[in-house]
This record gives sequence, C-alpha cells and structure tokens, in this order.
Amino acid sequence: MLYPQFVGFQAFLGNAATVTHLRESVRAERFPHSMILAGPRGAGKYTLALMLAKVVNCLNPTETGGLPDFCDVCANCARIGGSANLEARVAEAVAARDELRETDKRETRILIQTHPDVLIVPPDPPQLLIKLGQVRQAIHVAYYRPPVEARRSFTIFTSSAFMKEAANSLLKLLEEPPDHTTLILLTENPQELLPTIRSRAVVHRLGALPAADLEAMLAHRRPELKPQERALAARLAEGAVGRALSIDLGVYLASRQDALVILRTALREPDYTQLFHATESYRGGADGQEKTINLLRALGSLIEDLLLVVAGTPQLARNLDLAAELERLARDSALSVEWIDGAARALVQVEQGMRRNLLRSLSLDAMAVSLGRN
Repeated sequence: MLYPQFVGFQAFLGNAATVTHLRESVRAERFPHSMILAGPRGAGKYTLALMLAKVVNCLNPTETGGLPDFCDVCANCARIGGSANLEARVAEAVAARDELRETDKRETRILIQTHPDVLIVPPDPPQLLIKLGQVRQAIHVAYYRPPVEARRSFTIFTSSAFMKEAANSLLKLLEEPPDHTTLILLTENPQELLPTIRSRAVVHRLGALPAADLEAMLAHRRPELKPQERALAARLAEGAVGRALSIDLGVYLASRQDALVILRTALREPDYTQLFHATESYRGGADGQEKTINLLRALGSLIEDLLLVVAGTPQLARNLDLAAELERLARDSALSVEWIDGAARALVQVEQGMRRNLLRSLSLDAMAVSLGRN
C-alpha cells in the first residue's frame, strides 16, 4: 500500500482528492465523528484509516503540501502502526482465544488494540461477521473510556458484514457519538450497511488506480518481477494497490493453467484425459479448498476476458499474455454472449456446491462437460 522511501501521506498511492479532503478536515478541526471508507478489496481503506488515526494523534505533527501530516516515529504513530499487519494480529488473537477454557472461549470476541485509544474490530472467526459482543465493546470504549494517550480515540470496523443485532447496536452509537471519538467503517459495498447507518456517516470512496500507476509502484516495491509480470499483476489487481502487492503470480499461473484446460475441453477438445488429470488434485481438505478457490478465480478472470474479446474490447482484458489464445478460442468456437453467461452461471454453481461439500473434482469435471459445445 505504501512507498517505503516516503513518510506520512506521501507514502499513500492514489485517490489524492479523497486524502486531501480528509486532511483538510483535520486542519480545520472538523474531523467527522463517523465515516465510511468505501472501495474495492485492496484499495487501501485500512491503511488510510490507520493514517488518519496517526495524523490526528501524532505527537510530532508535520505538514506536507500545506496540510497536516504525521511523523510515523513517535510513540502514538508507532503503536497505532503496530496494527498495520491486520492478518497477523487477528491470527495472534485467535490463537490466544483458542488457549482459553471452552466457557471463556465462547464469550471472547476478537479485538485488536496495539494503542489504548485505537480499537480495531475485524470480522470474528469462524463466521467472519462483526458480532454483538464486539459492538458492545466498542460502545463501552466510546462512552466510558476517554482517550488517555491520544487527542482522539478511534474505532475501526474492518468489514461491513454485521450480524443483525450488532448492526442495530452500532446504530445507537452513531446516533449520539461522544465528542472525543471517531468511528470508521470499511466496506467494499456501502449498500451492505443498513440505510440508517449510511445516513449517519460521511462516505468517502477510494477508486481504482490505473494499471500504469500500479506497474510503476510494483517496479519499486516488487523489483523481482519482470516487466511482463508487473503488467499482468497490475491488470489482475483491478486497480487495487493491496492486491497488486500481495498477488502470488506463481499460484495464479498454476491455477490459470488448469482453468485453461477446462476451457479448452469445453470449447474444442473431445478428449477428457487432460481434464481429468488436471482436476484429480482438487480433493477435500483445507488445501484443496484454497486450491479450488484459486482455480475458480482464475477461470472467472478468463471468462470475463473472453466476454471483452467477444465485445470487441480485447485491450481491456486482464490476461494480456494470453491475448492471442483468448481471441483464437473466441473466434474458432464462435463464442456468443449467451455461452459466456452460461459459463459464468456454471462457475457460481460450482462455488455453491463447495459450500455443500460436493466432491470438487467431480464438480469441475461436470462443469467442463456441461459447457461443451456440439
């Protein structure tokens, strides 16, 4: 999400207008009590939320471009930054909860707090929902724990997937927020939140970045990637910095190879030997589930690219290195939008079958056969 050679907001890539507007509100001392940061997965919502907590509470504040900035080295900045690796902090919290007695484990919710005045509320495993106990803790902190080491306390909800009771309880806090507290809700889709929640929070959107900007960023952050690999990663990221930085191209390319086998079998190859050999490894267990999810994502990207080819806009395809083969598949098979729509529906059916614990390899085989063209 960040350029390592820069400090403060200079390290945040893209969405300059949104970031500037938020920094101006800090300068004017009119920082909102509640806000929604909306944008695609990997767009930098969580990184920006932590930056806002830092700039409001920095002990050695600076300015860049005439706007407030943070030093990133003072005690407050460092402790808030301790929550930056959210996945690792959540894993630690889950491991600590697993060590508790069963009765205590059921009552313990996952919360992250590396600074006493900044509370991070992630979805609670295994359901991955924001639960009532987490919202109750946020309410308790907001009303009964004024900031002790910061100018302003922050509570950051990292997902909009709330249980119904939790969402209703959060609404009470949004209606009468304490003066010293800011709530930030992160979401990929604001429509997932209750209309009454959206109406009580200022919405700021983070948009997708151009692929060229992501390629330039990857040249700095992932110099091990070749130019062709950077171009592919930038397209696959769909404008999201976090995705571009974290994508494992080796895993993706392996999954895409199997996805191509399924497409080729469905479109032009009557011999299913290669298909059965490819799908044989998609068995049960957690590893098999993750492998299947990667395959379905790769297959989805290829199907979307085929739609772009059929629509006459192949330059927008993500899998640039397969441009010639995708155009050949579409041309030789005389693909229609109806076939592509059917393929997308079949993909959804496989995903639903996974949730019902259907045998993955057979589901993939059945999908390829059902898509076969006469």
